[in-house]
Amino acid sequence: MLFLIKATDGQKQSTKKLKYSLLRSFFNFIKDSFDLSLTNPCDTPILRKTFKTVKGESWTILDRDIVDEIIFKTENPRNRLMLELMARGGMRVGEVLKLKVKNVHGRKLVLSEPKSGNQTEIVYIPKKVADRLREYIASIKIEDGNTVFPFGYTRAREIVQNAGKMINVNLNPHDLRRHAATYASRSGVPIEIVSKIILRHANLSTTQRYLGKVSDTEAIHWIDNLYR
Repeated sequence: MLFLIKATDGQKQSTKKLKYSLLRSFFNFIKDSFDLSLTNPCDTPILRKTFKTVKGESWTILDRDIVDEIIFKTENPRNRLMLELMARGGMRVGEVLKLKVKNVHGRKLVLSEPKSGNQTEIVYIPKKVADRLREYIASIKIEDGNTVFPFGYTRAREIVQNAGKMINVNLNPHDLRRHAATYASRSGVPIEIVSKIILRHANLSTTQRYLGKVSDTEAIHWIDNLYR
């Protein structure tokens, strides 16, 4: 089952667990329905250990100053744009990699065949990021039907990790998307906007899991501001 390990390389443990469970169920169905002598290739101690769900897994919540420093220190315009689309626009790395020139309409980015299953979704980005994106596309003369970032997930993940290493931060693409949501929420943006516009989640409960825990210091800070 080496292909399963390769196919899920770099993905969240929960995603790995889901794909493993689906494949294991498929082989169990084949065994129960057609061949009772079949040995389920997923049913091994090594694979069960590899794809088990990590309990108590904590998410990295990045402060704005850290994200700003990571972005500002990234000199390559292409790489910086990719980081900004995740950190400022809340985009998934897969959405960034699929973004085509024809999908860029100023501050609105149209996502074709999004994860939600909808026909399209809209990502709204800050004006400065939109301006840099437009200038970058023009500077290298990308055609309308071509992707803005013509490489795969492995390379994209390396770019993000290398950007984090510049300031000694262990960084992965989803940390940037999560930052976009957390920063917006803690800046006073209503959770409905964070959920429906920035993260484009189907329900609020999914968004709430993104926002991380609030420390005692931060809780006191918000209470003081509220009743000042």
